Amino acid sequence: MTNLADRTYDSFHMGRSSIDLYANDVGAAFVDIQSFAAYVGGSPTNTSVGARRLGLKTVVLTGLGEDPVGDFILNFLQKEGVETKFCPRKLGHRTSAVVLGIEPPDRFPLVYYRDNCADMEVTIDDVLASPVAGSSIFQFAGTNLYRDPCRSATFLAAEQAKQHNTRVVLDIDFRPDQWHDPRAFGVAIRSILRLVDVVIGTEDEINAVMLTDPNQMELTHSQVSDTRVSGDVQAAIDLMLTLGPNAVLHKRGVDGVRIHLPQETIDAPGFPVEVYNILGAGDAFGAGFLYGYAQGWDWYQAARLGNACGAIVVTQHGCANFMPTYDQVMSFVTERGGW
Repeated sequence: MTNLADRTYDSFHMGRSSIDLYANDVGAAFVDIQSFAAYVGGSPTNTSVGARRLGLKTVVLTGLGEDPVGDFILNFLQKEGVETKFCPRKLGHRTSAVVLGIEPPDRFPLVYYRDNCADMEVTIDDVLASPVAGSSIFQFAGTNLYRDPCRSATFLAAEQAKQHNTRVVLDIDFRPDQWHDPRAFGVAIRSILRLVDVVIGTEDEINAVMLTDPNQMELTHSQVSDTRVSGDVQAAIDLMLTLGPNAVLHKRGVDGVRIHLPQETIDAPGFPVEVYNILGAGDAFGAGFLYGYAQGWDWYQAARLGNACGAIVVTQHGCANFMPTYDQVMSFVTERGGW
C-alpha cells in the first residue's frame, strides 16, 4: 500500500472528454445561433483542470480519437499542466463533441455527439498502465458506467484505489439520454457505491440512483433544467450511506451544498451571483471541493470553496477554460465576507 505522503499525484480523474461548442449568441433560440466558441469539456476532464488551477497535481485518463479534436483537447490540457501521458488514442473512434445554446437564466439546450466515442473505449489495460495507486484521490463520473469497456475499467480503477488507500469520489453525472434505460443508471451506480468514499450530485441525480419506476421521470431534451426525477431525496441519501460512502454531498444550487454524513448533516451556503451559464458549475464545485479534501480541510470549508468555484464559473461563458485559480477564488470569497 502506497503511503499518502508519497503519492505522485493529488488527484486522478477518469471519464469523458470533448470539444464543447458554446453559442456566442447568448439569449438566442437554438435555431437562430450564428456562431460558437470552442472549449474543452467533459466532467472529469473539466474537474482535472479546475483542481490543477487551484494548485493540485492532477492526472487524467480519457480516451481520445486519432483526430484534430483529440489534438485540441491534449494541447489545452498540456498547457494547463494536467498530466496527459496516460490518455490513449483510440484508432477508429472519434473524440466526442457537445453543442450548447445559452438562454439565461434557465434554458440551456444541450446536444451530445457521442456515437463511436473514444472516451468510452478506455480499457482495463489502460487502467493498469495508469497511476491509480500513485494518486491520493480517484475521481470519476457516473457516465463512465453506461457500457463496456469503460464500465469494467472504471470498476477496476475503483477497486485498485480501495486496495491502495486512494480515496474515491463519484460525481453522479446523470445523463439520461446516454442510457438505453434510465433505470439501468441506478443499477450501475448502486453496484459501485461499495467502492466509493464520497458521492456528489444534485437532487435529480441522487434520486436517479434509486430510480426504478419510469413514471418517476420527466424528461425533455430541449432544456437541461427539465430533466427531473421525482423521489424522496433524503431516503435516497440515507440508503446510499448504507451502501459504502461515508459522505453524500447534495448540490442545491443557490442554496449551496448539504453534506450528509452517517451521524450529522452540515450546510455549506452558496454565493449568490447572476447566472450566465449553468453548464460546468458542478465540475467547478468538484474541483474546489477536491482541493480542500486533498488538503485535509473540514467538510464545511472544502464545500464552501467548491461553492465559490461554482459561483465563479456560472457567471462565465464556458467551463474548463474559465476555472478560477486559487488566488482568484480567495479574492472572490474575501469580497463576499469570507467563509
